[in-house]
Amino acid sequence: MLPERGGFAPCGDGARPAAPNHYNRSRGFGFAVKRNAIVLLMMVTGLGLMIWAGVENYSARQQDDVKVKSLEAELHQIETQADSAHVGTDATSAPDTPLLGEQAPDFTLTSLDGKKVSLKSYRGKAVIVDFWATWCGPCRVEIPWFEDFRQQYGPQGLAVLGVSTDPLDDSDPAKAHQVVTDFAKQIHMNYPVLMATDSVEQQYGGISALPTTFFINRSGQVVASTIGLAPHSVIEADIKKALGTGGNA
Repeated sequence: MLPERGGFAPCGDGARPAAPNHYNRSRGFGFAVKRNAIVLLMMVTGLGLMIWAGVENYSARQQDDVKVKSLEAELHQIETQADSAHVGTDATSAPDTPLLGEQAPDFTLTSLDGKKVSLKSYRGKAVIVDFWATWCGPCRVEIPWFEDFRQQYGPQGLAVLGVSTDPLDDSDPAKAHQVVTDFAKQIHMNYPVLMATDSVEQQYGGISALPTTFFINRSGQVVASTIGLAPHSVIEADIKKALGTGGNA
């Protein structure tokens, strides 16, 4: 017996809706996969950025550690040099300083403000004569100490003279002079800053290293000298010796 007309319809009607439903579920599944993939990609990207930032921070910290260690090494080297740089406070311990125990050579030099300053005008005072330069690293450390000592011991008769050995360019001496002036203001050198001459440097032994400092007592005698960055305590001891020799402290 033949099936009724349209008898296949239930099968057809039942099968046709299934296809769209299956198709829709496939699209929904595909969309979910894509969405999950995007989320996963974002998570991986975020994790990657976090790792990269951590690596960068670690690298930066390592670089900072290297810089700190380098600075510590430089400071240790300066301190070591300072401990060994003190020439001494008497002729037997300072054979390389022929001026020790002798009268300090008198000089007249021009200050940054254009005044003529002579050493002999300070007779009766203890005087620090410090040869330095703007490019000298240890000088930058030592100069603020001299200013502090000047304030501390000034009432007892201490004077400080800073003698700059910076070369004055013949082609533009005003510019070179300004460099020293700006430096002195920046580092607060509130004592006379004089411009050295070759003849004065030769009088004081040639000044082969900086800083080179002479401590002169009230009678004008060199009682101590240092070459290089001397320890703070040594400088203060030499100041006290200059104050206490050749007059009343």
